[in-house]
Amino acid sequence: MDFASTSELYPEDYWYRSDAYLNMDLELDLVQVIQQLHGSLDPRTVFACFGKILGQQLPVKGLQLTLEKQKFVWGRHYGIELQRTIADKQDQFNMTYQLAMPLSKTQTATLNRLEAILIQPLSNAIKYQNMSKQAMFDSLTGLGNRYYYTQVISTALARANRHQGKVSLVVIDLDKFKQLNDIYGHKAGDYVLVEFAELINEAIRNTDQAFRVGGDEFVIIAQGDTQAAEIVCQRIIDMMPKHAQLTEYDIQCSLGIAEAIPEQHADNLYDRADKAMYAAKAAGRNCYRISEG
Repeated sequence: MDFASTSELYPEDYWYRSDAYLNMDLELDLVQVIQQLHGSLDPRTVFACFGKILGQQLPVKGLQLTLEKQKFVWGRHYGIELQRTIADKQDQFNMTYQLAMPLSKTQTATLNRLEAILIQPLSNAIKYQNMSKQAMFDSLTGLGNRYYYTQVISTALARANRHQGKVSLVVIDLDKFKQLNDIYGHKAGDYVLVEFAELINEAIRNTDQAFRVGGDEFVIIAQGDTQAAEIVCQRIIDMMPKHAQLTEYDIQCSLGIAEAIPEQHADNLYDRADKAMYAAKAAGRNCYRISEG
């Protein structure tokens, strides 16, 4: 199973407050358990639900599940450690339990039943998450794609119209990218796009979001006014010479900035930033310009 994404390829630690172990003799309603586990398509929520059910049925204080590049954690990290593996035809789930006391034979049988029930809803949730990421993120660079951009910019503009903060758009175009593809081939072009995407991720703030919306065209939704966007743009320009992979092909970029005005449509904001980007190209490239209105 492929867990490549966005922004980010790091294991996720998900904490859920552990309920006290309630009753060793609490009757197990498997139908209710199945309904609860199938109640969400968020893998972390499914896993947290599983942990809560375990904490109610068994002396389980915490558990950790790892599946390739994903990790889920629930409860506490102390107690008697019990390691188990759950497997189906496609995946292998490595489980580590933290117990308040050793399990009896009856409790082990209960754990076996609960683990068997977990596989399908958790697998479904992970697959749904992966499909959602594929629909929203560019497969080459890991940045958000055009579809995801249209969703995020609409939300950002709606928030700005409610006077909940300013937002600016930065449009970026790699200079002479077509010539690079013609001379060195598309493989080198893809290599440059990936490297430049990594540079953007290094340059933007946690509150900003970056997208690849075309071949060599990127946009950044920057929280704040044009001055905030200028800082991001200058950071990108300053970082370009420090990336040997980009300087190898003499890659530069032109950037355009436009701050959203009240009730402005996303297309109009993009057009303003795009015109500012072309003004930067006309000014000699490797610089940014701000939309005048």
